[in-house]
Parts: sequence; structure tokens; C-alpha cells
Amino acid sequence: MIESFLTAFIVYFVVIDPIGTAPIFVAVTGHQDRSGKVRTAIEATIVATLIMLFFAICGSWVLHYLKIGEPAFKIAGGLILFLVAWEMLNSKRQTRKKIETTNQSIEKSLFKASATNPQEKDQESVAIFPLAIPLLAGPAAVTSVMVISADFNSSFTMILTGYAALLAVMVATGVILALTGLAENMIDARLSNVFSRVTAIILAGLSVQFIVDGLMVLGVIKVPIL
Repeated sequence: MIESFLTAFIVYFVVIDPIGTAPIFVAVTGHQDRSGKVRTAIEATIVATLIMLFFAICGSWVLHYLKIGEPAFKIAGGLILFLVAWEMLNSKRQTRKKIETTNQSIEKSLFKASATNPQEKDQESVAIFPLAIPLLAGPAAVTSVMVISADFNSSFTMILTGYAALLAVMVATGVILALTGLAENMIDARLSNVFSRVTAIILAGLSVQFIVDGLMVLGVIKVPIL
């Protein structure tokens, strides 16, 4: 049970990537005061948590409705997570996040020109987009939630373990982003890049394991790879 919790925790933490998101959080909330940044961090984390809990609860039903087998989804999820790991190793994911943030800033500037209550609405906008979606609850995070939920559906205890791991990561994410807002001058971009590359290697190994598990269920691989 502890091993399953740690595995799920690591996967969620890597794909949500709060450390890598922290510098972008600073850029997006640069116009807010400290209390506003903390409030934005909490709101973004809550929204992202609700989105991923939805997919964790309804993911199996969606797969069943679309007639997608668990092995196929595990293999597909493993491939997607491997691409995410590859992007993290090459800093492409961070670059894409910055581009999304720039686009959002342009939209925000246009929005301010016509908003009746710009400060309040702008804070809500930043918390939901791009922080909650797609930086925290992005495609990789949603995919990992559905893959792990499908894998943990064997018993009630395992289901609770998966939910506990997800909530633990989201609490850690909220704390990291809130502390980032309070001490943004202490964020070192180089340290963030090193951490992202180390976690990318871990994610690459876990993504391959998802693919191996799917192939084992299909009978392509007979002996588990340890």
C-alpha cells in the first residue's frame, strides 16, 4: 500500500510539476501583491484538484463508455507521459509553458480594456487560466490520473490510496506556489531546470513501466520486468 502511494505520488508530482511551474507563476502574478498571489495559488490549486478528481472518479466510466480497454489506455498513457518526460529533458515543456503564459498575458491586456471590475476578474482569470488549466491540470496530469485510477480500481483501499496521493500532491503544489508568491526573489531558474530534468528521468522510467504493464495484460510480455 505504501509502495503504491509513493508510486502514484511521484507520478502526480512529476506531471503536475509544481517546481517547474513556480517561475511561471511568478511571471503570471507579477502585477499582484503578496496576499493576491497566495489567494491565486490557492484558487488555482483548488480548481486543478477538482478537475483531476473528476477524471479520477469518472475516468473508468469514460473508458468503459468509449469501449477503450485498460491495457490500451495504459500503453497510450505511457507513451504520452514518455513524450512529456522527453520534453522536460530538452526544456521544451518549460518553453511551451512560457509561450502559453505570454499568450494569456496578451489576452489579459485586451480584457482589461473592457472589464468593468478588472482587478477581481483578472485574478480569477489567472487562477483558472493558465495556472489551473493547462499548467497544473494539463493533458499529462489528466492522463496520469486516469491511468492510475484504472490501475487502482481493484479494491476500495487502493482507490483511497490513489486519491490520497493526488490530494497530497495538490496540497504540496498549493504550498509551493504560495511560498513562491511570498518569496519570489529566492526562486533560482537554474535549480528549477536541474530538478525538472531529474524528475523527467524518473517519469520516463515510470512511463515505460505503464507500457510494459499494458503489454503484460495483453500477453505480449509474459515475465514482469523489475
